[in-house]
Amino acid sequence: MDVTMKKVVEASYLTADSAAHYRTILRYFYHQHERMRDFISPEEILEYMRTNPSFSDYQEEQLHQQLAQLVKWNNLIARQDMTNAKTVEEYKKKRFRYQSTPYTIEIERMLIVLEKKVGDTFQGSLERSQFDRLLQSLSNLHQELGGSLSKTPEEYMRIWEDVFRYFQTIRTSTADYIAYINSEQTDQRMQTEAFLVYKNQFTTYLRDFIVSLQNTALQIRERLDELSPDKMGLFFEKLIEHRQSIPRLEDVSSSLEEWRIEYQEYWGSLRQWFLGSSLQQSELDVLQWQTNEMIRRMTRYVQRIGERQQHFRSRKNDYLHLARWFMNTETLEEAHQLSSVVFGAMSIKHLQLEEVSTDNLHSETWEETPAMITLKPRTNRYRERTKPGSMVSNEEKKRQQRDEYLAERKQERLLIKKYIHEGVIKLSSVPKVEPFVRKILLGWIGKSMASKNGKVKTDYGMVVKVTIDREKTILLEAEDGTLKMPDAVFTFEGEGGSK
Repeated sequence: MDVTMKKVVEASYLTADSAAHYRTILRYFYHQHERMRDFISPEEILEYMRTNPSFSDYQEEQLHQQLAQLVKWNNLIARQDMTNAKTVEEYKKKRFRYQSTPYTIEIERMLIVLEKKVGDTFQGSLERSQFDRLLQSLSNLHQELGGSLSKTPEEYMRIWEDVFRYFQTIRTSTADYIAYINSEQTDQRMQTEAFLVYKNQFTTYLRDFIVSLQNTALQIRERLDELSPDKMGLFFEKLIEHRQSIPRLEDVSSSLEEWRIEYQEYWGSLRQWFLGSSLQQSELDVLQWQTNEMIRRMTRYVQRIGERQQHFRSRKNDYLHLARWFMNTETLEEAHQLSSVVFGAMSIKHLQLEEVSTDNLHSETWEETPAMITLKPRTNRYRERTKPGSMVSNEEKKRQQRDEYLAERKQERLLIKKYIHEGVIKLSSVPKVEPFVRKILLGWIGKSMASKNGKVKTDYGMVVKVTIDREKTILLEAEDGTLKMPDAVFTFEGEGGSK
């Protein structure tokens, strides 16, 4: 079974009913592990728990039960303590000391990192120095690969860890900062007037980052192009040699190929981030585009805020200044010229073309093909000229349509009459019907429900009384399906049926 599909039972203590007790106990184990104390006795844990005001009445029996549960969840390893047994009874009690498992230590370490986050917002930063450090580490790697690889495998592992430590910092910090800028909370704050105070600080920070990025990104790409797969293959063998030199009780011979694939994938992700591929754009280019987009967005917000402030500003002094200009003009023609500059044309005629010959928004009007438009007088008395025409008789067409209509009605009546037996149609006795007949019968039922006596005058001149038996359900079959409905009886009176 794939390990990614395995249930992580070690995380059960985070959501258990007594999560407060379990988390306090395992956090204490984590702090002791950081102090290189691995085996903790229950007495020490009990004393620590009781020092917490929330657990002042914590009982020893409860502690042993919860420690046993943590052992079942693989959070702790119990080891029998035989060193301090002074009597046979103490030895028989199987006193234990407990050690936290690697899973637990990593979970607690992750929780401590998450607890340091400020609320639900991303943090991160755009550190210019990390690119310089990564460039320096890649230069050291390129220099070593250019030689004979005579250093110890441990030194090559240190170079490898330096490269990916700086790369990991760049990747996570930039992604978190971009997410912080694009978050809804930050976007709302940028639209307030308080953002004007930080506008210059933000834009300077982003601009300096772009300048530094452009200075170092090209050099990093050159270094990555120079580090060929053949050279890196020899370097990977040195890293594998270092991992083999670490004493392990397990057999590591089967892990050599997995280690080689792991290093190749790590190196491939670094190249993809900076160089991209034929199918995907590099993350470096995306980062530059997003940073420039952030600057443009901030500029738009500042412009909108300025326009909003300008909208509510009193323009009384501006109008007085314009009035003095007009007062100082000597002639009416000069006043007209000043008005054309200040206010523009007083009346403008707008022409709209019915057909647009191009979809280009930036095309000039004079570049388009002219269209002929007929201008009509704007008076109520204007009428377009029309030519007198002869009157055409449609008697033949009307007679033909009437005959077709009567023929259809006659055919419909014959279809209905086929189901009438002694002046009655009982749905439970009717075999499969045509969809048209079903529609007519359902229409009669609907009209009868609106009538007081349940009678309906049909389009065929017949009077039919509809009786619905709601206690009995039938299936009315037709060519296009089966309808489940209450049974109904149609009794015809007068023309077309018998009483």
